[in-house]
Amino acid sequence: MTGRMKKIKVMIVISNLEYGGAQRQVVELSNNIDKERFNLSICVLSSYTPMRQELIDGEDGFFVVEKKAKFDLTVATRLAKILKQQAIDIVHGYLFDAEIAVRLAGKLAGTRIILGSERNCYHRYGGHQLLAYKITRNWVDWIVANSRAGAAFNRSLLGYDDERYRVIHNGVNTDKFKPVENKADAKQKHGIGDEPVIGMFASFKKQKRHDTFFLAANEVLKKIPNIKLLLVGDVLFQAKEGSDEYKNSIMELVDRLGLRDNCLFLGNQDNVEEFYNLCDLTVLPSEYEGTPNVILESMSCGVPVIASDVADNSLVIEDGKSGHLFTLNEYEELAEKWIELLENESRRNQMAKDARARIFEEFSTQKLAEKTEAMYQEFYSLKN
Repeated sequence: MTGRMKKIKVMIVISNLEYGGAQRQVVELSNNIDKERFNLSICVLSSYTPMRQELIDGEDGFFVVEKKAKFDLTVATRLAKILKQQAIDIVHGYLFDAEIAVRLAGKLAGTRIILGSERNCYHRYGGHQLLAYKITRNWVDWIVANSRAGAAFNRSLLGYDDERYRVIHNGVNTDKFKPVENKADAKQKHGIGDEPVIGMFASFKKQKRHDTFFLAANEVLKKIPNIKLLLVGDVLFQAKEGSDEYKNSIMELVDRLGLRDNCLFLGNQDNVEEFYNLCDLTVLPSEYEGTPNVILESMSCGVPVIASDVADNSLVIEDGKSGHLFTLNEYEELAEKWIELLENESRRNQMAKDARARIFEEFSTQKLAEKTEAMYQEFYSLKN
């Protein structure tokens, strides 16, 4: 072992491994990080871990510290014990519950480097959440955001200096998310004919603005009456954030607009890449995001995206080249761009090629791993 570089031990702690954007990035990072230089383990604060099956090393270095109540302070002590036992150099929290647990546990365990995260560019925090951030303010070393907009939001909320932030955009697996050779055959396999298919891939959360999607679709149908609307995603686990009520309100809108026969509601899907490739284009009308995985996944599959011009979407999508942007909530503007792409196949095909090329350029999982490795190494060197 003499002369060999010591592996840096990193533990990512995340609230759950249900289907979600942050969870997807943890899985991709774990699967792509350089195992010769880093020993990365994962700790989850929930026993609900459907995405664990996608981890290449799903058995080794995987811990569950189940949160048993809304305010379970034993999470911090149980996590601190694991941090000590595993001699972790860097502990990195993803999502609110996990980030607070990481700050407390890292302090108790004497972990050298404690990292927080910002996965959105806007969030309505409750009073107890803001109090938790305030109490643990000095127990985090750096905040890692997945968008510039997210870093700016977190800075405005918590007041850390600029040098405490790093931005690493999300990455997508280009081997998994890739175009099919024959889209018509893929559609036929799922009982879809030659009608245009427009997809929306999103959990039922208010920020996703499904209402904008369906209002735009209603306008498009006046000109292109045979479109199919394909929706992947469902309510959050245990109906968190009122997602069940939100879904019910969206279904009421769908029925009020008379769109039910045009819709394919597919719920959560393990093989989501298969469903991107049924689409001629996808739409993401979110009110706020970090770096949306669904944009990256769709583009990697060679399916152009029309997205609201929020957060860092304009850094991912080159408007008019690798996709389109539209003004938030302006469903008529969205409908116009929707119609433009559906009526111009050659333009849509070129945009599909440019979209996939853009992913290789900056947003692959390889890029994600390389940037994260460099960041971890930087922090480790600064603390040593």
